[in-house]
Amino acid sequence: METFFLRLPEIVIQLVALGFAIAIHESAHAWTADRLGDPTGRWLGRVSLNPLRHVDPIGTVIFPLLLAIMGAPVLGWAKPVPYVPRNLRNPRRDPMLVALAGPASNVLLATGAVLVLLFIRAFVPDFRELLVAVVNAGALGASGVLAPILYLLFSVAMINTVLAVFNLIPIPPLDGSHVLEFLLPRRWAWHFVQLRQYGMILLFALLWTGFFSLIVRPFIRVLSWVLLH
Repeated sequence: METFFLRLPEIVIQLVALGFAIAIHESAHAWTADRLGDPTGRWLGRVSLNPLRHVDPIGTVIFPLLLAIMGAPVLGWAKPVPYVPRNLRNPRRDPMLVALAGPASNVLLATGAVLVLLFIRAFVPDFRELLVAVVNAGALGASGVLAPILYLLFSVAMINTVLAVFNLIPIPPLDGSHVLEFLLPRRWAWHFVQLRQYGMILLFALLWTGFFSLIVRPFIRVLSWVLLH
């Protein structure tokens, strides 16, 4: 618990980054569905960058805090944006576009954070050493206000990268499952939909066995290479 309090500034920054990431993700779903013909998300106030409109008590509060207490990176999820497929102009194709909007927004946000970090790197001679110290040792007191800014930007880049990769995994109810459902022939898609009842079990197995870490690790390495080389 003492370690938890020592890491409290880092945890707060990660929670801010996570809240912004899930707000972007879910509002992208709602906005895309609205543009494609279904205003349900907009009517429910989900086209909003206010994280409070998207909070899931377990996924946005309890789960991230448990990860923080265990010393793991802070991650989580929001309550899903409801939409009515029959209201969409193309009920077969458009659910895929609605699903892709969430991860795409996370990719854009991660890219934006990386570009800002690279801009800062061009003007800070010891950027690499400072970023490594901030990320690995939590040296948020170094270099005045610059260290927390670097940690926030890095957290935004990292969390959004992980969220994008995770949500594109084709296991129900993740966004990637809707993409695969569209790409499969109709007969196979019907059989794939029947797997939804086992989706949470498959996701738990993916996380518990560490297989997700193997999936996301190459993306994290690329992100680190871009920033440090």
